[in-house]
Amino acid sequence: MSMDNAEIINNFLDAIWAEQGLSKNTRSAYSSDLKAYSIWLNDRKTVITEVRREVVQEYLYQRAESGVRTRTSARILSCIRQFYRYLLRESLVDSDPTELIASPKTERSLPKSLSEEQVEILLGEPDVRTALGVRDRTMLEVLYAAGLRVSELIGLELGQLDLQAGVVRVMGKGSKERLVPLGEVALEWLQRFLKEERGAL
Repeated sequence: MSMDNAEIINNFLDAIWAEQGLSKNTRSAYSSDLKAYSIWLNDRKTVITEVRREVVQEYLYQRAESGVRTRTSARILSCIRQFYRYLLRESLVDSDPTELIASPKTERSLPKSLSEEQVEILLGEPDVRTALGVRDRTMLEVLYAAGLRVSELIGLELGQLDLQAGVVRVMGKGSKERLVPLGEVALEWLQRFLKEERGAL
């Protein structure tokens, strides 16, 4: 891997570490995924900032053929997708080659709860360069932090939020009311959405 690629990848990892608060394990997995991707591109004499959609698809196909599990393939795509969104934001590429690539279909039998890795893949899916993406990311953060049902989340009104106290008042089944604390990250996304993006939707 060239030093140029290493620098770009490290800058990306530092950026998402600061923006998304990834765990050390996920950061390490993303670093490993991007290094493997960069080495594969170098073997093909392909510049990482000049990649087309077909190249990414070929890489994902080859990883799948080598026996990589569907869940891991989804993480790899999520990582590469976030990487190119970062490059686009930093004007290092002209377009995102992953934009039209669908995430791999996972097994039909769903686990009772998501793993930390699965949660971070899900949280990384919205394109937060857009107002819609910020809204979706905020909803996912609140859903995850507060442990809400989807129906409870959709039914939330602005008056149920107390950002100063860091809680949300939720009406559950049987009209039972409860106060649910929100984590720091969810609060930050809520404040960003309400301040910057809500009027754009």
